[in-house]
Amino acid sequence: MKLRHACVALCLSSLGSSISAANESDAGKFTSDRVFDLEFGDSPQISPDGSTIVYARKSMDKFKDRVISDLWMIDTRSGAHRPMVSGKGSSSSVRWSPNGDRLVYLTTTNGKPDLRLRYTDSGESFSLAQLENGASAPVWSPDGRSIAFSMLVPEEKASFAKPPKSAEGAEWAEPVRVIDDLVFRFDGAGYLPKGTTHVFVLSTDGGTPRQVTSGDNGFNSPQWLGNDKLLVTGNDVENADLDPIESEIYRIELNSLNRTALTQRDGPDFAPAVSANGARIAYLGFDDKLKSYQHTELYVMAPDGSGSRNLTASFDRSIDAFEWRADGRALIAQAEVDGLLSLVSIDLSGKVTTLLDDMGGTSIGRPYASGSFSVATRAGGSSPIITYTKAVENRPAEIALSRGGRAGRTMTRLNEDALGNLNLARIEEIKVSSSHDGREIEAWIALPPGFKADGSFPMILEIHGGPHSMYGPYFSAEIQRYAAEGYVTAYVNPRGSTGYGEEFAQLIDLDYPGKDHDDLMSVVDALIAKNYVSADRLFITGGSGGGVLTAWAVGKTDRFAAAATIKPVINWTSMALAGDIARYVSRHWFRAQPWEQPEEYWRRSPLSIVANVKTPTMVMVGEADWRTPAWEAEQYYTALKVQKVDTALVRIPGASHLIAARPSQLIAKVDNIMGWFSKYDPSRPKPEGE
Repeated sequence: MKLRHACVALCLSSLGSSISAANESDAGKFTSDRVFDLEFGDSPQISPDGSTIVYARKSMDKFKDRVISDLWMIDTRSGAHRPMVSGKGSSSSVRWSPNGDRLVYLTTTNGKPDLRLRYTDSGESFSLAQLENGASAPVWSPDGRSIAFSMLVPEEKASFAKPPKSAEGAEWAEPVRVIDDLVFRFDGAGYLPKGTTHVFVLSTDGGTPRQVTSGDNGFNSPQWLGNDKLLVTGNDVENADLDPIESEIYRIELNSLNRTALTQRDGPDFAPAVSANGARIAYLGFDDKLKSYQHTELYVMAPDGSGSRNLTASFDRSIDAFEWRADGRALIAQAEVDGLLSLVSIDLSGKVTTLLDDMGGTSIGRPYASGSFSVATRAGGSSPIITYTKAVENRPAEIALSRGGRAGRTMTRLNEDALGNLNLARIEEIKVSSSHDGREIEAWIALPPGFKADGSFPMILEIHGGPHSMYGPYFSAEIQRYAAEGYVTAYVNPRGSTGYGEEFAQLIDLDYPGKDHDDLMSVVDALIAKNYVSADRLFITGGSGGGVLTAWAVGKTDRFAAAATIKPVINWTSMALAGDIARYVSRHWFRAQPWEQPEEYWRRSPLSIVANVKTPTMVMVGEADWRTPAWEAEQYYTALKVQKVDTALVRIPGASHLIAARPSQLIAKVDNIMGWFSKYDPSRPKPEGE
């Protein structure tokens, strides 16, 4: 079949022979429409006394084609489960007051951001402030009388000329857009409004928010230090945007608004949290060595910034988030550890103890390690009461409760109705030695229903993005869809992945893509050797960093029957000058500008080896992607066409880099990939005339 158009937009799903199976055979199958049935728990917040959990219950709105978020409550003793705020538009960022008598959360009212307070005894709520711009998660003062948050403060747009006034009713063109900021658009937000993020304080009786930071540089992430001071994060230096990861922690005196830097080093310091007795500040950060990846460490310091100590210097894993234990003698932290998302306890001497390793489940599309937790602040003491998102391989995240670090009790059953009667993929862990240097590489294999190791099954190698991120044994709608249509699907943590130590992650520093390709091919070789898959029915796909490695792979080998590169970087020069994280890429991934080292940028660009490509390769991208913009995919598509390689360009209208953020987009992405693979599957019966 010859393609008749230069751009194929969401039309290949009919090519999958399995997808068009009769409806009666789909009763126990994870079909594409079942994506809309999925729910998951997220952002659980436990009351100070540990008696109640409030969490975001997220589901798929079939009419609006969106993920919506309602707030639900769970009684931790009885397990009673009921809605708190639902059916009024998505609500989020719920936070308990210090004594647990009130809750504050963010929602929308009449299309505008709304910061609301709710009384736990009566259930009544009122609007603290309807805001012109969206606010960050609110933070209570220790006395419960004030709330701090950050939001955008608009500024006058840049202009060099004042346009004449148009006549009434005239239909003039839109005015010109003058840009003078280094970062002027961002993925998921589009072109950014002119302005700076600053911190505000608001009475819990309502009223007008008071702005407490100012200046040309932004501040965010407020935390209270007593009732009369705030800790905020920012980078108050000239040309701050040239060092995109740099930040310091500042103390704001609310009476005078005087600002004092508590940290002063080259590297990010952020996420401060004050112990219950106010004696210590914990925070995250690291010394910037201009690497593509560095571990985030956990520190403590005195309230005046003195005596800073690294508590995780001997714990060779990065800290994602943390909270103080109620007694202030240890912190509970989230970390990726060897393919699992874990909760650990870190005492003030730096001793690390693993509490749980079954967190996760909030990344619905692909099996990334993603989750959250909270700790009761007035109960538990040395036996912390923790709520968290619990992961299992065949369900999205549930909400769980752990007491004293013991195995979590699952408090919800959000998907039994949707998934309980389906034949889902069985997940198997494998570890292989890399053909490059013998390093151990961890991977998971999703085995389709009815699988048997007879060497007949098709295989999809699905590669994660980042490239510094981690897959794990988590529910993934995309992986389950592949398995439902009969594919053995391998997902791998090659070198460069997080969770296996800093040295492993830094193996691709200044060498990406590179030897990670060998790691991936070693997994493919292992599956063929195990007789799990047919060597003639190999397919490859991946998104973002995985899209880079997919394009790289088909330039290095012809072993795959077809490929689908999703939202890739194809030309590092254009990415490092026009992507939304362009400055980060040039500063940390290359440590030189494209005009300073053009050969290095070209050496690592998949476009440099496109002449080698023979594999039929689909290219897919979101039309509103500003992380790996559409012109990256377009360059590759054009190059493939010129090389007379079978290809198609699939553009997802309105999609950002989170190309499958809406349920229908997830379905379209996966079904188009499988449609493309089906077209080139050597075992597929050929339609007449093809």
